[in-house]
Amino acid sequence: MAGLDRLSGSDLLMLQSGEAGWPMHIGVVAVLDGGALVDADGRFRIEAARQAVGRRLCRVPRFHQVLRVPPRLLGPPVWVDAPAVDLARHVHVRPLAPPAGTARLVHVVEELWSGRFDPARPLWEMWFLPGLAGGRIGLLLKVHHVVADGVGGMALLGALLDRDVTGEPGPVDRPPAAPPSTSALLRDQLRRLRGSASALAHPVALVGGMNRTWLALREFDAVRRVPPTSLDRVVGPGRRIRVVDGRLDPVRDAAHAHGATVNDMLLAAVAGGLRALLLSRGEDVHDLQPLAYEPVTLLLRRAAAARPDEGGMIFVPLPLGVDDPVERLRRVSAAAADCKRHVLPAPAGGPNSIRLVRRLMMRVAARQRWADVYVANVPGPRTPLYLDGAQVRELYPVVPLAGRTPVGVGALSYAGRLGITVVADRDACPDIEIFTDGLRAALAELEHAASRAARPPDTVTAAGRERRAHT
Repeated sequence: MAGLDRLSGSDLLMLQSGEAGWPMHIGVVAVLDGGALVDADGRFRIEAARQAVGRRLCRVPRFHQVLRVPPRLLGPPVWVDAPAVDLARHVHVRPLAPPAGTARLVHVVEELWSGRFDPARPLWEMWFLPGLAGGRIGLLLKVHHVVADGVGGMALLGALLDRDVTGEPGPVDRPPAAPPSTSALLRDQLRRLRGSASALAHPVALVGGMNRTWLALREFDAVRRVPPTSLDRVVGPGRRIRVVDGRLDPVRDAAHAHGATVNDMLLAAVAGGLRALLLSRGEDVHDLQPLAYEPVTLLLRRAAAARPDEGGMIFVPLPLGVDDPVERLRRVSAAAADCKRHVLPAPAGGPNSIRLVRRLMMRVAARQRWADVYVANVPGPRTPLYLDGAQVRELYPVVPLAGRTPVGVGALSYAGRLGITVVADRDACPDIEIFTDGLRAALAELEHAASRAARPPDTVTAAGRERRAHT
């Protein structure tokens, strides 16, 4: 018999992060064509938008659910169906003064990002932001991290959108199920306790898992001791957001030309951004190798729940003292490959189910400097998506910040584009433009170096002869 849909240990830590002042929201910023969402006079049709979302909501069961906290000793919170979902409380409109540009769009997203979810309702909201130049519409989908991880968040968005301009039929909606009774909660908690006891009955497997975790922790401890920088501060509530729009093929081609991956290119570009930022602040980066914390999601259980079965994290040192972007990429690529041999497992249960332990972990997170930057690279759909006939032109992921990691970078590939979002603590990084410009410049330098290396020598010689003939 399957158990109830409970929060895992990592989910409980995310809830605890919110209580500690670090709201664990993830989301996507999109740019859509107007399509049927705009009337003949150019006005946004909010009711039509709500109906369009409502017709697709049955594809995402988690958007119909709320968290119920059982009485003490009856286990962690459990997902239950909400009696009803009032779309007017989840799907909103915030017009921009036309013709708005990207800067105005991300400024409004910064404002909306700080809002908290009402725990009595499903933990998601969507904002339409009409008024962009060319009649386009901005869109912000924001969900709590307990609803989905980065890959799962992309699965949720894909479920709400169509892969064809004419739309697709969704599953038949069903009436909400009754919440579990106290006796059902007790039976499920006893089953969970028996499972924990059963794990203790297999000491060889238990010790093997603990040994793998210890080796990974030892590897992490060997590289995490880096000198403090001006970014070494506790994350506050304010956020600044910037986006970088690019094409996927040039980045992929450059990565392959350098013997690296797209993810290596992203990490090297982040290193370029950090180098530019700290140099602008007058800091010495000669031997500085801050760590990039990167989640590793291995499997998805199902799109409906959009939670990972397996996952972990790696910490990649970024060589800021290397001026040459190609050499920087080479070192980052080698370090990332080495780090993937020692993946730290994600906290999934056990002691994390104890509230006191979670509180202690939050205190440690506020004091321990594990990484300066959080990096998440999420694969998206290769073909265009649509909402009620309106094509999605651009997609940018928005990542959370917590502890003493004040800068986060999310990348999302979609229909031949690569959308990169920089999220920074407002107080720790008021000069976010310097970091963003440095990241953008580092990518461009790597692409240029790859294209220059791929150019046939005789072409360069012929071009030189032609220039000399005209002088």
